[in-house]
Amino acid sequence: MLYRAAGIRHTRYQDERRLWPYAFDRGLVAVVAIGLLAAPWLFNSLQMSSYVLPWVIWSTAALGLNLLMGGAGQIHLGYAAVMAIGAYTSVHAVRLGLPFEIALILSGFVAAAIGTVFGSAALRIRGLYLAVATLAMQYIVDFVIGHVPAISGGTQAAIAAPAPRILGMALRTDIALYYLALAVCAVVTIFSLNVRRTSFGRALAAIREKDFAAEILGVSAFRFKLSAFWTSSFIGGIAGSLLAFCYYRTVTPEQFHIEVSIQLVAMVIVGGLGSVLGSFFGAGLILLAPLMIHNLMDAVTRSAGYNLSTDFKSHAPLMIFGALIVGFLLIEPLGLAKMYDNVRKYFLVWPFRHMGK
Repeated sequence: MLYRAAGIRHTRYQDERRLWPYAFDRGLVAVVAIGLLAAPWLFNSLQMSSYVLPWVIWSTAALGLNLLMGGAGQIHLGYAAVMAIGAYTSVHAVRLGLPFEIALILSGFVAAAIGTVFGSAALRIRGLYLAVATLAMQYIVDFVIGHVPAISGGTQAAIAAPAPRILGMALRTDIALYYLALAVCAVVTIFSLNVRRTSFGRALAAIREKDFAAEILGVSAFRFKLSAFWTSSFIGGIAGSLLAFCYYRTVTPEQFHIEVSIQLVAMVIVGGLGSVLGSFFGAGLILLAPLMIHNLMDAVTRSAGYNLSTDFKSHAPLMIFGALIVGFLLIEPLGLAKMYDNVRKYFLVWPFRHMGK
């Protein structure tokens, strides 16, 4: 049985340090990769544009936030502002004539530079105070974008995103844009999987557990906290650029309000702090939750003969997100990824359950 750990003996350190040491895991990753590559032929155009494509993009953003929150233990309530900076930077850069490849990288650098400035508050504060500092970033960026016409054109204005061009070829179809988002997501995923095995990842883990103890051990909290904010903001800026070019095809101030930051935090916590797989689980659940909530509320209210206001329906998903965050923090702080890992470990040693302890 491929999922069993029995009979697998590592004779080299390289084998033991592989990302997926078991044949079942490697096979599962291959199946998922093939499924994602074949998604345009497995789903119709509506499902691709409504679920698969946004799931890939939001998973990329969740990976960036998870690196900061789960990897370094630094909370961030203004990640939507980071994505907004990346989106507007890339759109204006392409409209000015820069190639999309350069604009995409530039969006990451600009978002990283501004995000690091606000994140520098983490060098002196932590916990609730850090959350308030990053929340201030969200409102400051929202105000600047909405009230500086040179950036957004006004609070109600929308800037159309030109069709991205890769190596001179315009990507106009939904399938081409999906593969662009998938390629970027794959690069970010591989980076996130490997960063934990580097000295940078181990330093972040030390800071996450006890930053002053890490200082005693020679780990510079100043340098690595700034590096964590820089890296996370860089990924967030790229994710915001993908959101503007591949999904919305336009960029407006309303796309990156505080509600988006709450959704991203919910994705990370519900999926699993510090887990790459959890970022995908959390993004999938949070994206599907509003649809399931609306359908459930409509079915219940119709059967009971009540009519819920539109305002309540629009705010219900946010209340559910908050309930999910509290519920997972109380019941399973490591999120959906931990639940999957528990099932996986059970089958690895089945039927000898005592061997897993």
